[in-house]
Amino acid sequence: MRYPYDPELAAALTMMAEVDITDLTAARAAQAREVAARLAAVDTTGVMVTELRAPGPADAPDVPLRLYRPDPAPCPGPLPVLYSLHGGGYVLGSPDVDHETNLRLCRDLGVLVVSPDYRLAPEHPYPAALEDCYAGLCLLEKNATELNLRPDRIAVCGDSAGAGLAAALTLLSRDRGGPSICFQYLCSPALDDRLTTPSAVSCTDTPVWNRRNAELSWWAYLGEAAGSEDVPVYAAPARAEAGQLTDLPPALVTVMHFDPLRDEGIHYAQELLAAGVLAELHVYPGTFHGAVMVEHAAVIRRVTDEATAALRRALSP
Repeated sequence: MRYPYDPELAAALTMMAEVDITDLTAARAAQAREVAARLAAVDTTGVMVTELRAPGPADAPDVPLRLYRPDPAPCPGPLPVLYSLHGGGYVLGSPDVDHETNLRLCRDLGVLVVSPDYRLAPEHPYPAALEDCYAGLCLLEKNATELNLRPDRIAVCGDSAGAGLAAALTLLSRDRGGPSICFQYLCSPALDDRLTTPSAVSCTDTPVWNRRNAELSWWAYLGEAAGSEDVPVYAAPARAEAGQLTDLPPALVTVMHFDPLRDEGIHYAQELLAAGVLAELHVYPGTFHGAVMVEHAAVIRRVTDEATAALRRALSP
């Protein structure tokens, strides 16, 4: 290996499936098989899982939402909310991908976790996924009383493309005067379609995600506009300048060492800081994109523990 991976992660690589979205149909089928195997053994103890549909954007279908509610509830009053956006390069995934993680977060934090099943590219390019996520967020605020939730305590989180959507949703909701977001947790965020950073250029053969996958992902999401000057900040938040990042909620940005997306995450955290946003940046050595799947590794336990602690602080009364 030409990358000095963390030893525990290197040992797990032989058991991790390669992600190749060149053949999207095959990639989706492979992911569905993998997720189905995991779901068969999942433990939902202590969590009530329900489904809800939010009215979709104009001329679009309703947006399915999966709700995870602590059972029993930790307190009789309204619950804070973690709005969890799954990853998948804008072309893969569903709430099933993060089902185990969302169950854990619901239990550990004692909050309502909500995961939208947003539309995927290339069948539904930008801004379909973002507008679906915004529609779901608006439903939570509108029905706060019926859902017994706190509209003043909504945090957003995501991994990879989910983190890119979380960052974009935070910008969009601010600019539209939409629901207030109190915190954003961005893990390995996909933020920059230009792919010109040193990590985007050099990480051509990294596991799980590499430059080629990143290119295919952005082309699917943005079409011919990818990489051009016509891409808005709501599609690729790394294009925002510091002046466009003011009045945003605090952020935790987590990046992996050997990841084509590493430097765009670092840059975004720096721009948030320059704009006066309370931002925290964690760079984990020896890791790669998707390494969070190796839950037993000590470095990944640190990722999980530090993110959970940050979310707990943000969602506390």
